[in-house]
Amino acid sequence: MDHTTQILPAVAAVIFNEAGEVLLQKRKDVEKWCVISGHVEFGETVEQAVLREIEEETGKKASIIRLIGVYSSPGSQTYFYREKTIQYVTTYFEAVLDSEIEKGFKNQETVELKYFHSDHIPADLALINPNWLKDALDRTVPAFVR
Repeated sequence: MDHTTQILPAVAAVIFNEAGEVLLQKRKDVEKWCVISGHVEFGETVEQAVLREIEEETGKKASIIRLIGVYSSPGSQTYFYREKTIQYVTTYFEAVLDSEIEKGFKNQETVELKYFHSDHIPADLALINPNWLKDALDRTVPAFVR
């Protein structure tokens, strides 16, 4: 079987609670912590895609607060699968949930959702741009391109 390479659009969202802690999802597919993220589906805008992903992965509707940046660096955006290698171009947003997550929420994509203080982020993160948290906390730059 041929090994294919692709470049695809993706989205990610950082969500903070009132205490300034960041919401992370323990993903079922890789069993690692990550910000809410996923693929853009045909016919969607990046804004629609990130709001859909948030609802799918948390069970809650959300609103976009701001664009944090666009990430396309092969070093942090390339994923190696058995039959293909994909470089994602990820549009990264800050969002706020419209209501609180139910305690113990889990579904077919989410093992666990938990808020973490920025000094206590789990070490076992899924592949993610190394600047994800620093960029989300920096409100002096209109948007990052990395």
